Amino acid sequence: MSDRQELQNNNRDKFRFAIDRGGTFTDVYSECPNGEVKVMKLLSVDPAYPDAPREGIRRILEQTTGIKMPADQPIDPNYIEWIRMGTTVATNALLERKGKRMALVITEGFHDLLHIGNQTRPNIFDLKVICPEVLHDDVIVVKGRLVLVQGDSEIQRPENCKIVTGSTGEKLEEWEALDKDQLRKDLQRVLNKGIKSLAVVLMHSYM
Repeated sequence: MSDRQELQNNNRDKFRFAIDRGGTFTDVYSECPNGEVKVMKLLSVDPAYPDAPREGIRRILEQTTGIKMPADQPIDPNYIEWIRMGTTVATNALLERKGKRMALVITEGFHDLLHIGNQTRPNIFDLKVICPEVLHDDVIVVKGRLVLVQGDSEIQRPENCKIVTGSTGEKLEEWEALDKDQLRKDLQRVLNKGIKSLAVVLMHSYM
């Protein structure tokens, strides 16, 4: 017996849910322990319930088990094997430009990177190229530079640059230390403007 089959047998008394939470409707697909498949469609925003995915799960569990599950009480997770959920809400917000105001936090020297993009032009000979607007309202430029250690590089390094180790174990040279004081001031500046969402894009931040 494969590990997958054994896992399925061990959890055959539990529900599985796959949910698509859209801007208008939420679709809930459920595989029930008795082999039955239930599908439910709800309004994504409805004053009758606070959260559409949770409400769909609650209704299916209540209908199938016959056990009363009040909407204002937590759902017992022991009934559920897994929940998989996707959403188009974020995509819709990007397309319709209805998301929260946000600021871009990016390494110094790259502040216009998203505006420049990859210079793709559908009609390369157009005399007037209209670029899409950037999504951020403000930019915070972060002073500080890390460079990957490359023994055969002939680039002139700054004096007294430190060697640091990233979370991935790779070595980096700290050419310029992070200016935390200036960063704190800049963050406070955008917060004072009412911007509470940040997209952080720092060079080598993955390590």
